[in-house]
Amino acid sequence: MREVSRRRGAAPTIREVAEAARVSRATVSRAFGRPELLRPATVAHVRAVAAELGYLPNAVARGLSTGRYATIALVVPDIANPFFPPLVRGAQQAADLAGYGVFLGDSDEDPAREDALLARFTGQVEGVVLVSSRLRAARVREHAERRPVVLVNRDLAGLPRVLVDPTRGMSEAVEHLAALGHRRIAYVNGPRTSWAHQQRRRTLRRATDARGLDLVTVDARRPTYDAGIACVPGLLATGATAAVAFDDVLAQGILAGLAGAGVDVPGDLSVVGCDDVVAATTTPQLTTVSAPAGQAGRAAVDLLLGLLGNDDLRDARYVVDTRLVVRSSTGPATTR
Repeated sequence: MREVSRRRGAAPTIREVAEAARVSRATVSRAFGRPELLRPATVAHVRAVAAELGYLPNAVARGLSTGRYATIALVVPDIANPFFPPLVRGAQQAADLAGYGVFLGDSDEDPAREDALLARFTGQVEGVVLVSSRLRAARVREHAERRPVVLVNRDLAGLPRVLVDPTRGMSEAVEHLAALGHRRIAYVNGPRTSWAHQQRRRTLRRATDARGLDLVTVDARRPTYDAGIACVPGLLATGATAAVAFDDVLAQGILAGLAGAGVDVPGDLSVVGCDDVVAATTTPQLTTVSAPAGQAGRAAVDLLLGLLGNDDLRDARYVVDTRLVVRSSTGPATTR
C-alpha cells in the first residue's frame, strides 16, 4: 500500500484511498457502490485499504450513483397529534429490521408544506410513506411517479395503501349509544380533506340511518384540544345527548369545555373519541374507537420495502380493523 500523508485527525478521503490502493477514485467509488462492475479481487483490495485507513463511504454520494440510499421518508400531517407517534415508532421498527433509516417530515396540516417536503425528500430516499395526505389526488400521483409511495389513510386506486377502517369500531359505537337510549348523536368533525374524517362520518351516517337515529355535525376545523373546547357551545346547541369526536385529542378538549360549562359527562352528555391514544388518561376515561396506529406504521413500511422490488404490489390494499373500547364517558341518555 502506498504511504499517504494527510492532516492529523482528518477523516480519510476517497482520493487518499485511491492513492493508497493505486487505483482511480472511480474504482474506489465502484468498490462500495457498484462492486458488480469490478473484479472481486479489486473490490477486496480497495475495501481492505479503506478499512486500514478508516475510510467510511458517503452514503448520500453512493445513493446518487446507485439509486440505493437505504433510507425512506415518512411524512405526517401533525406530529403533535398523539395518533402519529405510535405510527412513527411502528414504521421505525419495521425499517430498523430491514436496515433502513427513516427521515421524518411534519407538514403541520399544510398541503403546500407537504408538497415541499416530498419534493425535498425525493432525491435522498428510496421511497416514501405518506400518512393522511392533504394533497390533491393528482399531486400525490405525480410524486408517486418520481419515487415509490405508500399511502396511509388515503385510498387512491393504483397506489399501495394501508387503511385504518373505521367501519367496525364506529358501528359498535353507534350500537353502544343506541343501547343506552341515545336518539340524537353529534359528530364533531375533523379536517375536511382528511380521508379518515370522511370515512368516519360516512360510517356514522350509515349506522345511525340503519337504526333510525338523528346525526348532526359540529364543525371543529382542526383536531386540537383548543378546537374541542371552542366547539362546545355549538355542540350543546344541537340538542344531542351524545357526541362522537373525530379523534381523542378533540374529545379531550370537548371534555374540558363541557366541564367548564358545568355539563356532567356522562350524566348530561356522553362523549366518544377515536384512536385510543389518550383515552385512558382523560377524566372521565374516554370511550373510544381504538385504531392500531403502530400496526399501520409497520404495515406501511413493510409494503414500501416490498414495493421497491416488486411492481405487483403497486395496487396493494392493506386494511387494519378498529374496535370500540368502552370506558366511563358514556352512559344512559337523559332528556335535555
